[in-house]
Amino acid sequence: MAPNSFSVLQILTFLICLTHANSIDFNYPAVFNFGDSNSDTGGLVAGLAERLDPPNGQIYFQKPSGRFCDGRLIIDFLLDAMDMPFLNAYLEAIGAPSFKKGCNFAAAGSTILPATASSVSPFSFGIQVAQFLRFKARVLELKAKSKKFDKYLPSEDYFAKGLYMFDIGQNDLAGAFYSKTLDQILASIPTILTEFENGIKKLYDQGGRNFWIHNTGPLGCLAQNIAKFGTDPSKLDELGCVSSHNQASRLLNLQLHALCKKLQGQYSDANVTHVDIFTIKSNLIANYSRYGFEQPLMACCGYGGPPLNYDSRVACGLTKVLNGSSVTANGCNDSTEYINWDGIHYTEAANQYVSSQILTGKYSDPPFADKMPFLLKLKF
Repeated sequence: MAPNSFSVLQILTFLICLTHANSIDFNYPAVFNFGDSNSDTGGLVAGLAERLDPPNGQIYFQKPSGRFCDGRLIIDFLLDAMDMPFLNAYLEAIGAPSFKKGCNFAAAGSTILPATASSVSPFSFGIQVAQFLRFKARVLELKAKSKKFDKYLPSEDYFAKGLYMFDIGQNDLAGAFYSKTLDQILASIPTILTEFENGIKKLYDQGGRNFWIHNTGPLGCLAQNIAKFGTDPSKLDELGCVSSHNQASRLLNLQLHALCKKLQGQYSDANVTHVDIFTIKSNLIANYSRYGFEQPLMACCGYGGPPLNYDSRVACGLTKVLNGSSVTANGCNDSTEYINWDGIHYTEAANQYVSSQILTGKYSDPPFADKMPFLLKLKF
């Protein structure tokens, strides 16, 4: 199979899912996104001058695109379904980026809680919200001065009518396991979500009314976590995932869902949609062969070979000297056979499957399957 092709089974699966996506009024003029590497379209790479080497980006963009993936992310497919361009990163200054249809504040490695000296990304959720506040103020200031900026900047009413998307919290849990017990991590979840609620409130106070919130995926099924915390088979569940990590994900998600319900009641003039990414991804991993995949847990781009092909010392695309020998974390022959790209992130093929499931509306609260005037346009 060619490296950028999808199997017939995968194509049929996507199309079957989409025939049930009757229809959400996704007719938003702009999208403002907040998150981590699951939705980062170039923020960390631009902000910290991080390097992303091939084979990242190999499928769709044919080169590294600032995304920790072989191609497109879930947010790319969702924007495509809305017939909107991919979002430019707030921190990307080169190439006259257009922010007419929105802006992406997500940065890989970001947490909900404030960053510390050891954080991968300094752009925690509070910072991303602050960046949005500055973005909005600057947009209104520039548009008041001259119409020449209209081509590149959103209209003032887009801030009220636009969709505010969130996919963040995974790194708060994942990072904590290196220094805290499971009980300590579970006890910290209310603090994490209070910080998240504070950010939502600031956006609401600024006029945001449409909030689309992803919960976190099954952390314990990422090769990075299995390699570090799953060496004892008794720590793994029936899928081969680390039980403690998935327990933390489930509790965060339970409390996040409760928070979304609270916000739905509190902000009666707002739309707050909770999307159950955990169930979609868990179902994909449990039933991978049904959806045309061959590897549920092993990384496509990595070093070390089966069963995980992951070594924390050698990131995807890099060459390092280990024990006196030069080794490279290469990509696999066909990434469409893999759910996991680099031990931490999903492949484009997996992201496309997840997106098609999101768009059925079945995994959202409130569900939206009865009101959705678009189909995901598959571009193989």
